[in-house]
Amino acid sequence: MTGEEQKYAALLKQYWGYDSFRGIQLQIIKSICAGRDTLGLMPTGGGKSMTFQVPALAQEGVCIVITPLIALMKDQVQHLKARGIRAAAIYSGMTHNEIVQTLEDAVYGGIKLLYVSPERLASDIFQIKLKHMKVSFITVDEAHCISQWGYDFRPSYLQIAQIRDFMPDAPLLALTATATPEVVTDIQHQLKFKTENVFRMSFVRKNLAYVVRETEDKAAQLVHILRSMPGSAIVYVRSRRHSSDIAKMLNEQGVSATFYHAGLEPVVKDMRQDKWQHDKVRVMVATTAFGMGIDKPDVRLVIHTDCPSSPEAYFQEAGRAGRDGKKAYAVLLYNRNDEQKLRKRITDTFPDKQLIRDVYDHLAYFFEVGAGSGNMARFEFNIDKFSVAFKHFPVQVNSALHILQQAGYIDYETDPDTKARVKFILTREELYRLDRSTGKERAVIDALLRNYGGLFTDYEYIDEGYVAQEAGLTHDETYQALKQLNNSRIISFIPRKNIPIITYTQDRVEGKDLVIGKEVYERRRERFEQRIDAMLRYMRNDKVCRSRQLVHYFGEEESTDCGICDVCAGRKSRPVTADEMSAITSLLADGKKHDLAELMNLKMDSERIDKALRLLAAEEKIVVDASSIMKN
Repeated sequence: MTGEEQKYAALLKQYWGYDSFRGIQLQIIKSICAGRDTLGLMPTGGGKSMTFQVPALAQEGVCIVITPLIALMKDQVQHLKARGIRAAAIYSGMTHNEIVQTLEDAVYGGIKLLYVSPERLASDIFQIKLKHMKVSFITVDEAHCISQWGYDFRPSYLQIAQIRDFMPDAPLLALTATATPEVVTDIQHQLKFKTENVFRMSFVRKNLAYVVRETEDKAAQLVHILRSMPGSAIVYVRSRRHSSDIAKMLNEQGVSATFYHAGLEPVVKDMRQDKWQHDKVRVMVATTAFGMGIDKPDVRLVIHTDCPSSPEAYFQEAGRAGRDGKKAYAVLLYNRNDEQKLRKRITDTFPDKQLIRDVYDHLAYFFEVGAGSGNMARFEFNIDKFSVAFKHFPVQVNSALHILQQAGYIDYETDPDTKARVKFILTREELYRLDRSTGKERAVIDALLRNYGGLFTDYEYIDEGYVAQEAGLTHDETYQALKQLNNSRIISFIPRKNIPIITYTQDRVEGKDLVIGKEVYERRRERFEQRIDAMLRYMRNDKVCRSRQLVHYFGEEESTDCGICDVCAGRKSRPVTADEMSAITSLLADGKKHDLAELMNLKMDSERIDKALRLLAAEEKIVVDASSIMKN
């Protein structure tokens, strides 16, 4: 081990307690520390965070970590601080003063890792402060989001390449768990890599058994699987309504379950995730809003009741099972209606261009924005109210807005993270004379007074989680206490809300003048159709090992049968067919001795060949020795 490697290993041991690196972690660390732009392909559970946290500590300056997942950046900052590592995050919902103070800390060397969402990169204050920072390197998590040919393209990621112009000497580390060969090339192009430099970890998960089960009654099959197999589980569904319905059904069947989707109050999300995380409830029924950044290694079972729209999404969601290395299952429930549902997603995701123009025009009526005006105007957007008013389907409105965003006309934040706000209605004197609040309410009042100033003169942003911690209460208890204090007219409490935000990024034009280019619409629709086709092939193909199918999609050619998926297990248990026997006897029909290696040319896997040979030998139809075979 070189002196450099010893240094990295010492940091790993000191802060995380691990004796050695896993997989390609050390290769990536050495590459970024040598100043080379680096792309790391690491599947879920591969230990991505270590590849930038260790080199951040090993070098002078601050590492800027760009991630779209606010919950994840908060979680990682918390864990790093607990280990004595100086880390901070900047995200929507922070006050101006909080943002400035955090950036100042980064400028003056008080922070080693600074987490930011991609939207923050474009702000003037961030760019001004960035010029004064000593940046060791930039990390881009979920790097597939920068590629228009990836499954989860986000326009905000395009800001990253511009940031590089401020610091051309700072190397860039891009990380992703899901990328096809086409996307791998595009990531490096979009991020302006000086030279191509890719480290790949095998996408094979040896402990994860992929299963596709065809059934007309998915609910009954779901209950059967959960009763048959113990352990923590995630059930993925397509809609918010299904998440609550299925959770209710499971509880009625004696399977402990809760549900999670983007529309829940943040405090409710936190509470339910915490219960599931600590095994107080067994099954989390969730939409795709759940899972990114979730670190629960002992998930034994991930079940999809609805088919995802791409192998990338499926691989990432299924990959949340068995991260502790023990055997786990990823089950996809499938029936004849699924193809029709998948095909419908194409028109839902890419509605007719005229409908997109209509939605754009109707937005102007809805927000009262005149032609030639509106640049940088920002509005809260109630999609249900809009859809009713203009007789649109919400799913198509949502898709139209995403396309308008990619065409550059609007910015569409579907899940903004805004902090709760509090202001005291009572004066300080009235508050001290108060005797009608409960113990929990009093604890919340005391926590607010200790930690926030100016509450008697104006609204202040508060962190409900921090208030809960200071008050010695749960998230839910704190939230209920705040609501009760509001109802009692002691405080004015404005809860966090995640209503979508639409911002005009240029002056409004007439819908008929919109330019929706091929790159934005036709080519992306074509790629979407290809992913749908790939998922359909995966579900239908019961001849090729499931694991091989998936890793082949990601460009990994050298793989072997997993031996544990439904296809492999079916081969082991299925009797040898007459056709398989005939294939061998036909080869030996000339009566000559043949080398055993010739059997590899037959369209049969080795296990099936072995099984057939044993059967033919037992029937005394062939003679087999150490290296050859012939007809008896």
